[in-house]
Amino acid sequence: CERCRCHGEDKSPAILYSLLSQQLQQGPSPAQQRCWCHQPRTVCLRNPRPTCQAASNVLVKTLSFMKNLPSYHLLPREDQFLLLEGCWVPLFLLGLVQEVVTFEVMEVPAPSMLKKILLDGQSKGQEPGRTQPPLAAVQRLQCCLNTFWSLDLSPKEYAYLKGAILFNPDVPGLRASLYIQSLQQEAQRALREVLQPLHPEDQGRFARILLISSTLKSIPAPLITDLFFRPVIGNADILELMAEMLYEMSGGQLAP
Repeated sequence: CERCRCHGEDKSPAILYSLLSQQLQQGPSPAQQRCWCHQPRTVCLRNPRPTCQAASNVLVKTLSFMKNLPSYHLLPREDQFLLLEGCWVPLFLLGLVQEVVTFEVMEVPAPSMLKKILLDGQSKGQEPGRTQPPLAAVQRLQCCLNTFWSLDLSPKEYAYLKGAILFNPDVPGLRASLYIQSLQQEAQRALREVLQPLHPEDQGRFARILLISSTLKSIPAPLITDLFFRPVIGNADILELMAEMLYEMSGGQLAP
């Protein structure tokens, strides 16, 4: 670590760093022996209360969309749950785009090495702190949302695109994958038919929408949970909460 702040100009360890490193090397965790100057930058919401409230409203609308699809309830219960598990993130993000939910983040200062060492003995046995999302991942998320906003989709385009995203036959473990594939093709066909009168001169819009929507599937669920819902639900399982909400909406058992 030649340019590390933990070393002086002569590239020899500073006195304080040498003393504290003796304690770091006693710990069993390899992560504690790394250079503390290269910890990833993490962020949190700048205005958590209104942003989390808006995100919760979008999630409720997303589950309501699924609940109001008869073709979804015709699927086996196991497939319903697998589609919820595999598709809720891109559906939720598409809801953020449709509702124009914007958010700002601010960097979370990393605790100093000295503080970590001095408080290490006191923190044992206590519940670990909440995981903060990395800055690079949040910036990628915001880039995806901005790209979608540039499409300026109509309400019908949103509706059929949500159907094409929900009925994903590539979700592992599905029992009715062929039927789900037919539902996806039907949604895509309806989307294409809507585009023809709305954008007759833009022949590549359909392919562009599907391509951009595929980027939403690459956003990991833990990132969305930590950023928008962990401040509200704590350590609760977001998937279990959504299943319970969908159960209350549909009046039947969802998860197997």
